[in-house]
Amino acid sequence: MQTILITGGTGMIGKKLTQHLAGKAYNIIILTRKMPVSKNSIKNVEYALWDVDKQTIDTAAIQKADHIIHLAGAGVVDKKWTEKYKKEIVDSRINSSALLIAALKNNSNHVKSVTSASAIGWYGEDPAPLPGGFTEKDKADPGFLGETCRQWEESIEPATALGKRVVKVRTGIVLGNDGGALAEFKRPVKFGIAAILGSGKQIVSWIHIDDLCRIFMQSIENENMNGSYNGVAPLPVSNKILTLELAKKMKGRFYVPLHVPPLMLKIILGTRSIEVLKSTTVSCEKIKSTGFTFLYTSIEAALKQLCNE
Repeated sequence: MQTILITGGTGMIGKKLTQHLAGKAYNIIILTRKMPVSKNSIKNVEYALWDVDKQTIDTAAIQKADHIIHLAGAGVVDKKWTEKYKKEIVDSRINSSALLIAALKNNSNHVKSVTSASAIGWYGEDPAPLPGGFTEKDKADPGFLGETCRQWEESIEPATALGKRVVKVRTGIVLGNDGGALAEFKRPVKFGIAAILGSGKQIVSWIHIDDLCRIFMQSIENENMNGSYNGVAPLPVSNKILTLELAKKMKGRFYVPLHVPPLMLKIILGTRSIEVLKSTTVSCEKIKSTGFTFLYTSIEAALKQLCNE
């Protein structure tokens, strides 16, 4: 079977994607800064070293790969957005792409495609009205996340000139049980509080992690895929609906809805509060046009599966 080289393979999405790929008998190489002490429980997974800061990479991994899935990048919501951390967010993405491009350019290889993660941070606040939501044709928002996503996508584009098919997946709010947004939504619910952020009217364009992994896999398998695709479910919901539905799944009737004022969110999150209060409705019509079908089209189905997993 073909070999898939993954960056960011130890993160939430990377771990789940590795499981999906292994389930289809792909061989997987995970690029890492430090070799793990114990072997991966999945037999067809191996590791190779790279160091983005030093711009070094195991060239044998590049030469073995048939496809590359590039997920690496500092967590956007992990820390407060100081100028130093904002620079780390951008640099971690651009510099890791640059290392991959240089490795492809300077080493003989048979890599057919490069798929890079991006994010719906590309888009700004919903205008009114917005029939159908943002599409891949919309320009990047001039704010921090929009500009980060623009540079992120541009940084992997030189692979096209090297004869590689390039796909960019603009991921929505990823719902999975191993961290990420869902863990934050669950935290207050465990104490019986359904914490609705601000008015709760802001639209959340979400996706179940299994569907996102399936989009990444399709980007490898469907040779007609090129360019950017929104990785979001067909039915975005308001923050209030998402929060209350999660509370119902976790607590039945035993929870109390509570609105968290925007001012409190600004105190806790700083400038990151802009993102949790922002309404962003994003269309998935382009990925559907490739023949992709979602396993989880509604937030009810997605949360039911995740809460029962």
